[in-house]
Amino acid sequence: MLKKVDPMETHTLSVLVDNEPGVLARVVGLFSGRGYNIESLTVTETEQASHVSRITLVTTGTPQVIDQISAQLDRLVPVHSVVDLTVSGNGVERELALIKVAGKGDHRVESLRLAEAFRAQIVDATTESFVFELTGRTNKIDQFITLMGPLGLVEVSRTGIAAIARGPAGMVL
Repeated sequence: MLKKVDPMETHTLSVLVDNEPGVLARVVGLFSGRGYNIESLTVTETEQASHVSRITLVTTGTPQVIDQISAQLDRLVPVHSVVDLTVSGNGVERELALIKVAGKGDHRVESLRLAEAFRAQIVDATTESFVFELTGRTNKIDQFITLMGPLGLVEVSRTGIAAIARGPAGMVL
């Protein structure tokens, strides 16, 4: 008899925390201590007056593991709230990438054509290379990077996902 295995899912979690030393280490420690992986992580102060930061993280696991991660995050003392934007279905996600491409001749022309098609901005240019800035969903950035590979892709720097729920309501403190 075969045992049914739950499929792996990728979820984006938005976590409001106190902006104080050691909070990020506690959140990351929760993941590493239980063998969970963080695929993307961004953190910034969102409310200066109340000293609150938003941690946006992307993780993968079975539905039970994702529920367990959310529950364990919610129990951490400096955490005010946890929202699974994937479950709520109303999140807006974007990522920023800087992509350096070196090339001459036809490769240079083709990289400019693709950059225009993807609405990438040129933020640096020399006679031998470009640095493109691209903002969008992760799969759009992945596709652009794949297409730039044979044209002279040199390196990539990515910010990780920033996400927020649609609509007029904010996260609850």
